[in-house]
Amino acid sequence: MQRLFDILQLFKEYVVLVLLVILSLVLLSTNDNRQIHALRSYTVGLVGALQNALSIVPNVFELERENQVLRRLNVDLSDEVGRLREARLENMRLREMVGLKDESPYRLVAADVVGKSLYLLRNTVTLNVGEREGIKPEMTVISPAGLVGKITDVSSSYSIGQLMLNKDFRASAKVQRSRVDGIVAWDGGPEMRLKDVAKTQDVKEGDLVVTSEYSSIYPKNIRIGVVSKVWEKPGALFKEIDLTPSVDFSSLEQVFVVTALEDSSRMALERKAARSK
Repeated sequence: MQRLFDILQLFKEYVVLVLLVILSLVLLSTNDNRQIHALRSYTVGLVGALQNALSIVPNVFELERENQVLRRLNVDLSDEVGRLREARLENMRLREMVGLKDESPYRLVAADVVGKSLYLLRNTVTLNVGEREGIKPEMTVISPAGLVGKITDVSSSYSIGQLMLNKDFRASAKVQRSRVDGIVAWDGGPEMRLKDVAKTQDVKEGDLVVTSEYSSIYPKNIRIGVVSKVWEKPGALFKEIDLTPSVDFSSLEQVFVVTALEDSSRMALERKAARSK
């Protein structure tokens, strides 16, 4: 009690001021004088106008919190849209692959591309299938778009596929429209090449090129690419033919391995004939 008295004694001027202000407000509120009534009306109007003006001033802290919530929601929605788009694209790829598997006369093994090189002279892909799935070297690798390459190395769970974009790649091919034969190869440029086509043969830009029945590795009638340019060099016996691959290797994610191998008796006979020449 003494402490309270000491505090009041210390701030007695402020205490007296507060009491006087309160007394003045009480007297003003109970006074029926016309001037006091007008003063109260003006005061109430002023306070109301002031509150209305202050109400339109945004609460900075509340806005910051709302912005954080909206930013978080935007990130979540963007992530969900990305996942839905990826699921839709994957569904489209799987539908194409299922359609290819239904139409193919060969037994196919589906595989995911888990490794890839596209900027070397001998480009390859790594697949998540191997000997356990019946994969062997020299088996053909395809996609819904067309020929991808062939298997070169196999382990129990993985395999290496040689891409068409490989200096060592060769495939017997045929122009689908004119039935002109040639050899598809890659020389390190942006396009494939259709080689060994005589100048007199009928090949035009836009022609579709497929694997031929002369191939000892690749099944016939698999899309390889489309002729993009045909020209002739003076004095040369063969046409110069550029070929755009049907497969977009940069976006290659799923493939099929054709489990049918080449005819061993045919291969043995052809090798024997080659050695005897």
